[in-house]
Amino acid sequence: MARQPCRLPQNSKPERGSGVFRLTVRNTMAHLDSEVNEECLRQDLKFYFMSPCEKYRARHQIPWKLGLQILKIVMVTAQLVRFGLSNQLVVAFKEENTVAFKHLFLKGYSGIDEDDYSYSIYTQEDAYESIFFAINQYHHLKNISLGTLGYGENEDNRIGLKVCKRHYKKGTMFPSNETLNIDSDIETDCLHIDLQALSKNPQDWKNSSFFRLEFYRLLQVEISFHLKGIDLQTIHFRELPDCYVFQNTITFDNKAHSGKIKIYFDSDAHIEECKDLNISGSIQKNTQYILVFDAFVIVICLASLILCTRSIVLALKLRKRFLNFFLEKYKRHVCNADRWEFINGWYILVIISDLMTIIGSILKMEIKAKNLTNYDLCSILLGTSTLLVWVGVIRYLGYFQTYNVLILTMQASLPKVLRFCACAGMIYLGYTFCGWIVLGPYHDKFEDLDTVAECLFSLVNGDDMFATFAQIQKKSILVWLFSRLYLYSFISLFIYMILSLFIALITDSYDTIKKYQQNGFPDTDLQEFLKECSSKEKYQKESSAFLSRVCCLRRKGSDDHLILIN
Repeated sequence: MARQPCRLPQNSKPERGSGVFRLTVRNTMAHLDSEVNEECLRQDLKFYFMSPCEKYRARHQIPWKLGLQILKIVMVTAQLVRFGLSNQLVVAFKEENTVAFKHLFLKGYSGIDEDDYSYSIYTQEDAYESIFFAINQYHHLKNISLGTLGYGENEDNRIGLKVCKRHYKKGTMFPSNETLNIDSDIETDCLHIDLQALSKNPQDWKNSSFFRLEFYRLLQVEISFHLKGIDLQTIHFRELPDCYVFQNTITFDNKAHSGKIKIYFDSDAHIEECKDLNISGSIQKNTQYILVFDAFVIVICLASLILCTRSIVLALKLRKRFLNFFLEKYKRHVCNADRWEFINGWYILVIISDLMTIIGSILKMEIKAKNLTNYDLCSILLGTSTLLVWVGVIRYLGYFQTYNVLILTMQASLPKVLRFCACAGMIYLGYTFCGWIVLGPYHDKFEDLDTVAECLFSLVNGDDMFATFAQIQKKSILVWLFSRLYLYSFISLFIYMILSLFIALITDSYDTIKKYQQNGFPDTDLQEFLKECSSKEKYQKESSAFLSRVCCLRRKGSDDHLILIN
């Protein structure tokens, strides 16, 4: 006869001990659930802080981002080298044309600029001859120039020269009697000379009243004209040629009225799309290959950007889990250092690099297709992104203890170095302003504030010391004595004291890191949590497999992808 299960009568009451038993079971299950959640969180945290190789050994997860970063380094570097060679052709073409223009349009140009201007003249005859020489050279440009040049239209859509002179409105001056009567209002008169006027008798426009200059009132004469050219050297490198517009300006500066007129030549080159290109050969196919390569770089950087952004989002979710658990169990908040452990600065660096590479590659493709001409912005974006890509390699070297000394030392010393530089910068700025106001009239390296700052920085590094002392003019004994006191005090203070203290701060951080590597780093709350073991060693051994299975079963769907952080 089958055994009937034991049942209580309907009118009977449960025993008193059964409620206690159910309460004990619920407490046990709650404790087990808490331990399971804690162990799952600990496993996810340990996995998050593993290196790519450790993650692969632990869960056989392929380090996609590591492989993608290696491929990106190769592709971005190759793209930069290719663009750099092309950019060198552009810069070389502009500079060589500027030198050619100076020799063509500046009378008596020696080939070496005087300071920040091309050269200077000292007589009225030289002034007239220099002005008329530039105009005549423009007229005969096609017969004398070696380059592929042609006449271009100016702002008024007219072909020719534009000569403008600026002078005081009226006045008289008698230096011998120390008498001056002048109206400080400035007038500007302009004359346009087209090719037809130049083809006529030159004396017709040379004898014009416009060229009767009153030098005591004259401030400036400016000759401006536009030229067009085509850069054919790019064809040798299997690239489409660029069409240029050169905005040339010759300025005769007489603002100082010192008997010396400085002549400046300025040439602004702008790249424009060639209207009609008919080039036979394989240049067009080579351009298409380059565009495909740039598009592939964009795809790689976009994939890297998505993966790194995803990792940061998952890390923030993992941090939220840890903060809530820590607050619930230990009834206190996690320190800021542990909070920042979840923010991987290398991922942020990679994201910035990817964004700059994508934007730079798009600009490069537009430049290659001759739709844009902004080489400078593109070179800045691609150059900076490549710099960040190679700096990011240090992240993977940091996983090895013998290679991460540089990173740890920089992290430890950076706050102290910044505070030290803020204090030293105040002293540096004081010397900069003092040197500019006192030594500026007597020394070329102290004429401008930026030049003074660069000169003092060179002195800190021990460069060009004797030349800085020797170039001080001895027109004023007081200023000469002050310059000695100024330079000796600056060099002594910054080289022997400030620079030594700066190096000592970094050395102290390096020694601290070396001691930590030998004796162990101080544990934070996060690290202590990762090292914690279960309170019951025997229970942990018996239930380790069970906890692992429960972790996988109980992990929420929203948290499941946290283990995929690479």
